[in-house]
Formats: sequence, C-alpha cells, structure tokens
Amino acid sequence: MQPIQIHDVVANEFGQVNDYIVSQLSSDIPLIEQIGYYIISNGGKRLRPLLVLLAAKSCSELADKKLDNAIKMATIIEFIHTSTLLHDDVVDESDMRRGKKTANEEWGNAPSVLVGDFLYSRAFQIMVDVGNMPCMEILAKTTNIIAEGEVQQLINCGDPDTTEANYLKVIQYKTAKLFEGAALCGAVVAEASPQQQEALRLFGMYVGTAFQLVDDVMDYTSTAEEMGKSVGDDLSEGKPTLPLIYTMKYGTDDAKERVRQAILTGGLDQLAEIINDVRHCGAIDYTQQQAQQQADLAIEAIQHLPESDYKDALTALAHASVKRRN
Repeated sequence: MQPIQIHDVVANEFGQVNDYIVSQLSSDIPLIEQIGYYIISNGGKRLRPLLVLLAAKSCSELADKKLDNAIKMATIIEFIHTSTLLHDDVVDESDMRRGKKTANEEWGNAPSVLVGDFLYSRAFQIMVDVGNMPCMEILAKTTNIIAEGEVQQLINCGDPDTTEANYLKVIQYKTAKLFEGAALCGAVVAEASPQQQEALRLFGMYVGTAFQLVDDVMDYTSTAEEMGKSVGDDLSEGKPTLPLIYTMKYGTDDAKERVRQAILTGGLDQLAEIINDVRHCGAIDYTQQQAQQQADLAIEAIQHLPESDYKDALTALAHASVKRRN
C-alpha cells in the first residue's frame, strides 16, 4: 500500500476534517486568521488527524455523533500540533519549515507565540464541545507531557553527555505523546473496547517514536529541499540527537571531538565533516534500525484488531514512517 492510499480509505472524513479546521480558524482579529491559515496550509501531512480517523474506523463504523466527534477530535489534535510548531520555531529560532518561511520569520516572535496560544485555546474549546471527559483527560495529560519534553530538550541542548535513554525519553514526550494521544482518542470516541484502546495507544506511541528517529536521521541524509528546512538544524541548536550520541560513542577520536565541540557551541563550522562522521561510523544505520524496531512494535500492537482496510492503512502508516524522505 502506497502512502497516498493511506489517506484514500478515509478520504471523505479527511476532507471533512480539513473543512472543519478552516472553519475553526475564524477570528475577529485578522492577524490570527492570517497566521493560522499560513501555518495550517503549509504543506503538512496531517498524520496526526489521519491517525485519529484510522484508529476510530479500525474499531467500528462511524456514523452520526461518533463521526462528528472523530472529525472534531482530529481537528483538536492538528491544532495542538500546529501550536507546538509555532512555539518550537520561536524557541529554536528557525527560519524555514516545509520549504517556506516560518511564521516567526514572516511576522515576528510575538505574533507567532500568541497565535500558537490561540490554537491551543481553540483546541480546548472544541474539546468542551465534544464533551468527552476521557479524551479531555488524555489530552490534558498529553499537552502537559509535551511541554515537559520541550523543556527537557532545551536542558539537553549543548550537553554532549546526554544519554541515549534521556534522548529517547525526550522524543517520546515531545513527539510520540501526541501520536499516542491521537490514536487513543480515536479509539475512545469510537467507543472501542479497553483492549482496542490500549492496542491503539501503543501503536501511536511506537509510530511517533519511529517518526522522530527518522526525522533525526534525515538531518544528516536528506537535502534542504527534501526536508523543507536547513540541513544541520539540530546540530546548529546543539541538540544531541541519536545519530550524534552514537557517533560520540563509536566514532573515531577525531569524530567524537568534532561532534562534542559542535554540540557545546551549536556551531556549523565543521558540518560537512560531521555529516561524513555520522554516515561512516554506523550511526545512520543504527538509528534507522531503532526506528524500524519501533514500527515493528506498532504493527504487532494492533495485530488483534479486526481485519479491515483501516487496519491495513495503519500498518502502511507504520511502514511509511520509517521510509519517508520528508
């Protein structure tokens, strides 16, 4: 199954999500709508709202209230995700995302942060409208853990002694947790059994972890055009991602020292050499293997779900998470 077919099985519902997203960007403040439309329409894959729909439909057919709630829940997840992107780009001082200027580069830091706040609060307004207390509890916890992950990542920046375990905790908090929340909320609004809810929760956690591992690989294997952001962004921010952590453990003495100094200073003076170091010490293969293990665990987690096109699409999504180039 090709990635486009993953969307095809929920094409109608996905279209309704996109329409609802646009309707919920409405504001009396023109700048909010302008920035909101800019970031929402900026070429994202909408993987997290897609996961809500696939998770829900893999458990039961959606009709009437269930379908309405799944569409709203998918929108909530996308708004939470988008708000974190706006805030992340300010914190990271990023100037490009998905091949376009970031909102903070286009309008400045203050408007970006405040529109991010608007999207967060709009997400919780929709949540109240859905009125599903278990989902409220899931997403309240999810957003809190994402914030903790972001702060921990900030603490890790510039620290070349960050361990692999600490790195994995950060990506499970800041990235995988929203995938997990998306899949679990999809199951909850579909009124799935506790066993199905747990299976989909695990699926989301594993896929989200695989997704971020591959994202960190691409910083050293893809072009700026493929990624939609500058090559070496993580290194320039002093982020000790797994390819760098592995290189500092198994690279040559010169490679270890280059990476250590780059993380300490957040410099790109030796970017070409470090990319070469990472590629030649086995760091890329190792990180990719870790991502594949997570994808395999995701597929295993949903093996007892009823056979359907939606389960097949979830399996395809797990495979696609480790094969992507952007």
